[in-house]
Amino acid sequence: MSVPTAASSTPESDARQKALPGWLVVLLATSCGLTVANLYYAQPLLEMLRGTFQLQDSTAGLLVTLTQLGYAAGMVFLVPLGDRIENSRLVSVLLTVTALALAVGGFAPTFTVLLVAALVAGTTSVVAQILVPYAADLAPDHLRGAVVGKVMSGLLAGILLSRTVGSLLADVAGWRTVYLVSAALMAVLAVVLRRALPRRAPTSSDSYAELLRSTARMVRVHPQLRRRSLYHACMFAAFSAFWTTISYVLTAAPYHYSQLQVGLFALVGAAGALVAPLAGRLADRGLVHRLTPVTCLVAAATLVGAGLAAHQILVLAAAAVLLDCAVQCSLIFGQHTIYQLDADARARITSVYIATFFIGGAIGSQLGTLAYHLGNWNAVALTAAAFPVVAALAWTTDRTHADGKRRAAGAG
Repeated sequence: MSVPTAASSTPESDARQKALPGWLVVLLATSCGLTVANLYYAQPLLEMLRGTFQLQDSTAGLLVTLTQLGYAAGMVFLVPLGDRIENSRLVSVLLTVTALALAVGGFAPTFTVLLVAALVAGTTSVVAQILVPYAADLAPDHLRGAVVGKVMSGLLAGILLSRTVGSLLADVAGWRTVYLVSAALMAVLAVVLRRALPRRAPTSSDSYAELLRSTARMVRVHPQLRRRSLYHACMFAAFSAFWTTISYVLTAAPYHYSQLQVGLFALVGAAGALVAPLAGRLADRGLVHRLTPVTCLVAAATLVGAGLAAHQILVLAAAAVLLDCAVQCSLIFGQHTIYQLDADARARITSVYIATFFIGGAIGSQLGTLAYHLGNWNAVALTAAAFPVVAALAWTTDRTHADGKRRAAGAG
């Protein structure tokens, strides 16, 4: 395993870092948003899909759960290739497969076919998590948090706006159009990124098997990676439980919202993406450890409040914004920390981090759906709130931050 040192800097890498133009940051942010949106189009459509395929609530929720599990699998088995294969070529291949899978989903004759297509599309939509460490590698050290924050704001905007776009398209032309339009976007993006991305030389010449073994080593040797993965897995479980089930709440009494109205509600939550650049700047100022429990407790309190105010739409909307802000801050704080661990293994480190929290998201989605099916919205809110409380409690035993500061002081 290579360890980043000042000597590892080269004229080529320095030139790339100084040549990170604004249009490239915008392209990377847009690309992350469009690809990660594939994981969330289905969330506000579950009621419509349930009617099309005659499903129960808990069965329809499997679509979101399997998509997130596919994404986790892609993080483990595909993202490490970002350190081994030239990135523009890798992402274009993955996007091509994603486009084909989404097209199959759009024409799916049965729910089983849709599940398989969603699993494949989720697995290959990890392009976003190849592009984020790519941006981190190109960014100057003193601006890395801000650059990653901007790129991640595009990613979170894709997560949040996907619900609105999916609802609008489904309301106008049916849910199949959502998948077919996304398939076309992925095909276009495959061509654009192949042509526009600056070439980035691979940082590893290891075989694929060795890449997977070295990815496992990252978990063993970096306690901060384990900690940050746990914290955000809990936050993302809460996030997923909320957004997977909120469409059931909004389409039932007393709201009886249409698909369009559900989409407009999701648009309110997109305001949470605006906090990403601020979170990046706070991370650059060294406030990650101190603010971690704050984000957890804000998320937990917000969910409890949402559970108590299920019939007050303004409270639910405010809860959506606050929850998304807290989750976005948690994500940026975690990435800022893990990207300092090993500059030559950022793709592999990212694969561990994202895979872990998407497993948390899958657990949250399924538990949230079951809680709604067996209980009510209050049960969902309390179940979701428990996850960030667990993260906050785990933070109280965190000594990795102090250990890291002592090592940095010793190195200085």
